[in-house]
Parts: sequence; C-alpha cells; structure tokens
Amino acid sequence: MASVTYKHVWKKFGDVIALQDLDIDIEDKEFLVLVGPSGCGKTTALRCLAGLEEVTEGQVFIENQVVNDVAPKDRDIAMVFQSYALYPHMSVFDNMAFGLKLRKVPKAEIESRVVKAATILGIETLLKRKPRELSGGQRQRVAVGRAIVREPKVFLFDEPLSNLDAKLRVQTRAEISKLHIQLQTTFVYVTHDQIEAMTMATRIAVLNKGLLQQLDTPQNLYDSPQNLFVAGFIGSPSMNFFDGHLRKDGNSLFIDLGLFSVKVPKARKATYMDYVDKEIIFGIRPEDIHNPQFLPPSITPEKVDVKVDVTELMGNEIFLYLLSGDNTFIARVDPRTHVKMGDQIQVAFNMDNFHIFDPAANRENPTAVR
Repeated sequence: MASVTYKHVWKKFGDVIALQDLDIDIEDKEFLVLVGPSGCGKTTALRCLAGLEEVTEGQVFIENQVVNDVAPKDRDIAMVFQSYALYPHMSVFDNMAFGLKLRKVPKAEIESRVVKAATILGIETLLKRKPRELSGGQRQRVAVGRAIVREPKVFLFDEPLSNLDAKLRVQTRAEISKLHIQLQTTFVYVTHDQIEAMTMATRIAVLNKGLLQQLDTPQNLYDSPQNLFVAGFIGSPSMNFFDGHLRKDGNSLFIDLGLFSVKVPKARKATYMDYVDKEIIFGIRPEDIHNPQFLPPSITPEKVDVKVDVTELMGNEIFLYLLSGDNTFIARVDPRTHVKMGDQIQVAFNMDNFHIFDPAANRENPTAVR
C-alpha cells in the first residue's frame, strides 16, 4: 500500500505541453480518478507515474520515494490498459501467472495467487480457457486479475472499460469498486467518462489542457464546481449556461437573461451584490428545471416561458430541449409531463440550486462566484 504524489510535474512533447505544474497528493488506499476530455493530459499523468513517460520537470513520489529515475518494473505498480493485451496462445491461468513466472516466484505461490485473484473476480472456472473463448467482460477481468496477482502498492487503470458495451460497463465499474474495497490498495484510474468517475472515485481530479481544474470529492464537484469547465463537464446532461447580468430592483436582486429574468432568493442576495450591473454567466442543471405541476417540496421556483424544441422519453424521466430566444437548454422533468414539439409551456427553475460565474478575469473559463 502506498501514497502517490505529483509535485510540480510538467510534461512536454517538443513544443506541446501535456501537463502543466501538476500537484496532486493521493492518499494510501484512495481511489483517485483522473478525468477530462481527450487530450487533457490524464493518460500522460498516469504514464508518468508508471514510468512509461519521462517527467520533464517536477517529481513523482510513490510512498514518499522519488521515482523519476526508477525503472517501471521496480516501481511496484501494476497497470490495466484499455486493450486487454492478453497472450492469445496462453490459457487464462498462464496469462495471469506470466509476470510472476518472469520474477521467479515459486510455483506453489503462483498457483495460490492466481486462484485467489480468479476467485475474487469470479473467473475461477475459466482458468483453462484461451482468450478467444472469453467474452469482452471476461477478458477484462483476466487483465485485472493479471494485475492483482502482482500484489502491487498501486494499481493503475487506463480507461479499462472503453471496449465494453454500455450494460457491461455499468456491471464492471461496480465490480472494480468492490475490488478496491477488498484489496485495500491505492487505485489511480483514468477515464473520459464523468459518470464512471462520479460513481467510483473517492476523489476526482478534473484536468483540461494539461491543467488541474479541481480536485475534490464527487459530490463537491457536482455541488460546488470552481469554474465553468468543471461545471459543464461534471453532470449528465451537462449544466445549462446563459449569458446575462445582475439587476437590482428595489430590495430585490434579479438575474436578467434577456427574454426572461429570475429572482435571486433573499438567502443568496448578499453573495452577488458586488456583481450588480456586471456581466455574468448563469448556470443551472437540467435536473433543477421542473414541470410546475410536479414541483419537489420546499424549493424556491421561478417560472419561465419557453418553447419545446425536442422531447426525449427516457422512461423514468423526460428530457426537454427548450428554446427561449437565442437560448437553447435542457430540462429533466417528471415522466408524467405531457408535452410535444412546438408547445409553448412554462418551466420552473429551482433557485435554491443555481450557479453564477464571473467572466471578467477569464472569458474562456470563468470562475464561480461563492
């Protein structure tokens, strides 16, 4: 078991900066997920930890030891890749045992470790099969089992579920979460799928363009994003954003969004008084836009007139794509809602859960106002 630290880590490929001053402390036995869009630097960060990429500047620590110049095989880590990378001519047992045989581990111990790992993963009946006789999910479990038998200090996962179908991804991510609890080992996991990150992680590191945007628990990332990028990336469907400004009218404060305005609740007025008459970006999640007929109890609703552009029936909920002037946004409403394309309707914004971002300092990625 081991902690992991990235200390002012930079990685450059020629003139391309893949990682910029990355600072992360990963605690022993933590499940940390690196998440972000393609090209954000998350896999590069993992490969620097594994020793597959050389750090340009900064230091990488495993268990308080600098490993910049330590060979990958001596870092006591095990990595599970997106591709299963199984030897097709070997049985499941031999694929899982191969690394141990190279390290001259005694035969009896190899057998014990392989059987134990296979039992944990539920593949003990498959040990004599070849990879071609396995499903995609079973092959992924073999790849994970090959890592488990190493008994490393740190497990590294590089988008291990990308090749699985949607149903199997849900099942396998639950299995990996249970595996983390069973093994009580540090997991560092890379994915572009924010749902995977939210459901599995102890903490999530959100990266974009090589920069760490926010490092926090899944719930805090959802409730309190630090900037516009995190707010838009975490949550599915993503948060709705509107350009507008704050307007004071008597003792009331309004968020003016062009064709409509919404009133700021008294409890939150003081937070935004310094932004009166200034340009802001208003954010609200689809799940906080409701059909007024089916409002949750104890919320502060503000009704808005909109036009229905598209409806998507999901069974347990309905996604409404709505229009208001130039604004297009999504509501996630009660399945009892009966509307059709082209209808003029009202929706209710839950003003207990909204976000304001200040574009003054950084138009590309405005910071949240707290």
